[in-house]
Amino acid sequence: MDMIFDRTAIAANRRRALKNADPKAAFLLDIAAAELADRLAVVERHFETAVELHGMTGAAARAAVATGKIGAMTRVEAEQAFAAPNEVLAMAPLEDVPIEPQSANLVLAPLCLHLTNDTPGVFIQIRRALKPDGLFLAAIPGAGTLQELRDVLLATEAEMTGGASPRVIPFADVRDVGGLLQRAGFALPVIDAETYTVRYNSLFPLMKDLRAMGMTNPLAARSRKPPTRAFFLRAAEIYAERYSDPDGRIRATFSIIYVSGWAPHESQQKPLQPGSAKARLADALRVDEHKLKQ
Repeated sequence: MDMIFDRTAIAANRRRALKNADPKAAFLLDIAAAELADRLAVVERHFETAVELHGMTGAAARAAVATGKIGAMTRVEAEQAFAAPNEVLAMAPLEDVPIEPQSANLVLAPLCLHLTNDTPGVFIQIRRALKPDGLFLAAIPGAGTLQELRDVLLATEAEMTGGASPRVIPFADVRDVGGLLQRAGFALPVIDAETYTVRYNSLFPLMKDLRAMGMTNPLAARSRKPPTRAFFLRAAEIYAERYSDPDGRIRATFSIIYVSGWAPHESQQKPLQPGSAKARLADALRVDEHKLKQ
């Protein structure tokens, strides 16, 4: 397995974000939490045992509980420091799902699965943890996220050094995530994406928010040489040149893939067998049917 992400760096980034908690910078988690709760609210079912995986602020867990559809909620984090007062967390590293097989009715994964090296393995762990007909809901940053920043940092480094090192992590697209759901054995998968454009006065408030989100560069292949002030000043200039609006503010794109899938159960709707249709498509469309020439 290729180690794309430095697990130590991820833990340090999340720990620093927790220590320097900035409620305004939690907007992405709040958006994802609200969206996951909305999707949960329309499911005609009550979930006795629910689990939130590495939600940092716990916003997704709180929003889900507020729907009234959950009996008990357990939060999983890498450190007890992420707990609210008097809250007991289940402890596990980011890529481990510490849930007994077939013991949870609902698993929530808000903005954490984009940082896993063995993402297929994590999906499989989640599916195994669900009871038959249990539900998996996730929000995953997807392709297009921070595309402006990626372009700007590559251009800046190429201009100033003649080379480039990876500074923005790769993000999966919708088809990749759909393939992961199928590979892990989920039934009735539903996947869609929402794109959010956030505007900043300059590159520097954007970078501040990313640090506060724990989203600074955790790539294993990242350069260990800290960028200079001159690097960021030039990057800010290029960002303003390429991605600013008429009022001078810059744009940053965040694309979030929303995922739902069910642990298989015999009661679930099954696809029809080929040839089982009782009406002809040509009749429904009111057109003549012509056989293809061999």
